[in-house]
Amino acid sequence: MTKEHLDKIQNILDEITGNGTVAGASCLVRQGGKEQGYYESGFADINAGRKMSRNTICRMYSMTKPVTSAAVMMLLEEGLIDLYQPVSDIIPEFAHPSVCTQKGIEPCPCEVTIQNLLNMTGGLTYGGTSNEAEKQTVILIMDLMKKLDADAPLTTMDFVRRLGKIPLAYIPGTDYQYSLSADVLGAVVEKVSGVKFGEFLKKRIFDPLCMNDTGFYVPQAKQNRLAKMYGESPSGLKVYTTPHLGIRCMADRAPAFESGGAGLMSTIDDYMKFCTMLLKKGSWDGKQILQPKTVEFMHTAHINGVQQQCFERKMDKHVGYSYGNLMRIMTKPEEARAVGQKGEYGWDGWLGTFMFIDPVNDMTMVYMQQKADSGMRGHMRRIQNIIYTSL
Repeated sequence: MTKEHLDKIQNILDEITGNGTVAGASCLVRQGGKEQGYYESGFADINAGRKMSRNTICRMYSMTKPVTSAAVMMLLEEGLIDLYQPVSDIIPEFAHPSVCTQKGIEPCPCEVTIQNLLNMTGGLTYGGTSNEAEKQTVILIMDLMKKLDADAPLTTMDFVRRLGKIPLAYIPGTDYQYSLSADVLGAVVEKVSGVKFGEFLKKRIFDPLCMNDTGFYVPQAKQNRLAKMYGESPSGLKVYTTPHLGIRCMADRAPAFESGGAGLMSTIDDYMKFCTMLLKKGSWDGKQILQPKTVEFMHTAHINGVQQQCFERKMDKHVGYSYGNLMRIMTKPEEARAVGQKGEYGWDGWLGTFMFIDPVNDMTMVYMQQKADSGMRGHMRRIQNIIYTSL
């Protein structure tokens, strides 16, 4: 890569931290088996004057999903699950579902499968007001939040079992809707493996990859490395302290609810190890974490034509991409909003974290920031443009 050109990333990070778009940001790029550039700017904690660094621990939110996908793939490799297996085989509360229709709530003609969950086509939601499925999901999430600090908080399985009794928003396979699917998959991993979801991830992914700063909470000894979370206010950035999707802002204790869709904390280097393992077809430091064919399957688009149309309509920030196994996969670079490569894949998070893996160019990138309601923004596309035009 052309280092002088890649270094323009620093200008963008300085710009967005300087104008108050974000408090702090960092970006790490690897290509050809080498680190090509690391950039940081701004603060992990403005009031304390603590700068953003490689050591900063960030809330990953939806960048938890690719890790959950990898865990599910491990069960698949071992023959412990079948993609077309009804979820009810593992979590009985998903048996005999009902579904929202124009006539009201009716019996659903089919059940949710494991593959439906991996592709976000199972009829689940993240809540809303459009139908009974969304309304009841909101009530469940609110109850999860209300009980976070109670004597008997909802566990991963408690939450998912209740979710299984809520009507589906649509017949599985007929639509695409971003949803709590990954949280259900976390419970599937827990039930099939016989250990808590977090324990499975630690033993099978985090420990082998030496991801020592990654988990569902931040121990007290590391709390001074956890970035503050910020949100917009009339006077500029303000510390954000409201739990979101059942995740405590301080993440200072082991949660009862280990969210497969949003719960992980990590550092830029830790998450890069995970991405690099996928780039190297499941291999890391002489260990085969996942089999090469599994990784190939993992970053293949799996949604059909009807589902793709729904994906494009609902996820317009991902123009040029398809979807599968809880990740976007670039299928039409000519339609994308940033320079890219066919086959590039990855995901982003609610606080603006972002990653991609590019097998063709042997390249990975991880970006960190901690601002509420960020998602994919223009500065992220500008950074991606710089990276690809540095090749």
